[in-house]
Amino acid sequence: MARRRLPPLNSLRAFEAAARHLSFEKAGDEIAVTASAVGQQIKTLEGWLGRPLFMRLPAKGVALTPLGQRYAVAVTEILNRLDEATAQALKPENPHVITVSAMPSLASNWLIPRLGAFREREPEIDVRVSVSMKLTDFAREDVDIAIRFGRGHYPGLRTELLMEEHFFAVCSTALLNDPARPLREPEDLRHHTLIHEIADVPDYTTWDRWFSAIGVTGVDTSRGPRYSHTYLCLQAAAAGQGVALATSALIGDHLTAGRLVRPFPHQVRGAYQYYIVCPDDAADRPAIAAFRGWLQDEARAQNV
Repeated sequence: MARRRLPPLNSLRAFEAAARHLSFEKAGDEIAVTASAVGQQIKTLEGWLGRPLFMRLPAKGVALTPLGQRYAVAVTEILNRLDEATAQALKPENPHVITVSAMPSLASNWLIPRLGAFREREPEIDVRVSVSMKLTDFAREDVDIAIRFGRGHYPGLRTELLMEEHFFAVCSTALLNDPARPLREPEDLRHHTLIHEIADVPDYTTWDRWFSAIGVTGVDTSRGPRYSHTYLCLQAAAAGQGVALATSALIGDHLTAGRLVRPFPHQVRGAYQYYIVCPDDAADRPAIAAFRGWLQDEARAQNV
């Protein structure tokens, strides 16, 4: 193998910071050295390359030369990859501990109630749950596997469909048995309060989309209270305050416990589904593979 021609790392670091800021002083603040020290490191790098990277502009600071612009893009990418690799190397490794990230609603309504079954199946594996609405950055976060709500496009990650999401109407038993306002068909909802979830997600299944999908018209969907989370909508429905849209993934035990009932069988498939995602090079690690397999078994059992 030919010997690598690598410039001094400190010089690269100073150059990359100065290129981003177009300022030796700001670069020095970032890497905790003086502006003159940054200038000296860049001079060293330019000497090593034998070509200028910056143009010194009197009273206007500095500007990158065409070569400096190209070199800055490459160096930034390399340093970012080095940072990610270092973060991975610093992550503690315990073959019997896995950290899973999930949305708060899925964690509380679907995942956590089932974890006792996983503990019985794999008593040697400890599971830590981290809740987040953001996509996991596996290179920087101490997360081994994530359950994500989306369309399944997660480049560079092992991605498996966990379960589809379907939306259906739910209400309290008392509301269902109201003799003055019977709930026999979706059209009957025009006589009831609709409970809405505030979801800042494109194409999310709202009451408008739900009625349109099942071919029902004439129901005023502009009325009714609005809540920011699914569990709040379900709580309001269980308290008899109206009819909510529930999802197959987030209904929890509300139906089996009798707190909520489905007044009619109509359901609509959502635009987004739930996926298991993790780095491909870690997917077959025994603990992660066991957890992935268990998640799939639980999802299949739910749909039986």
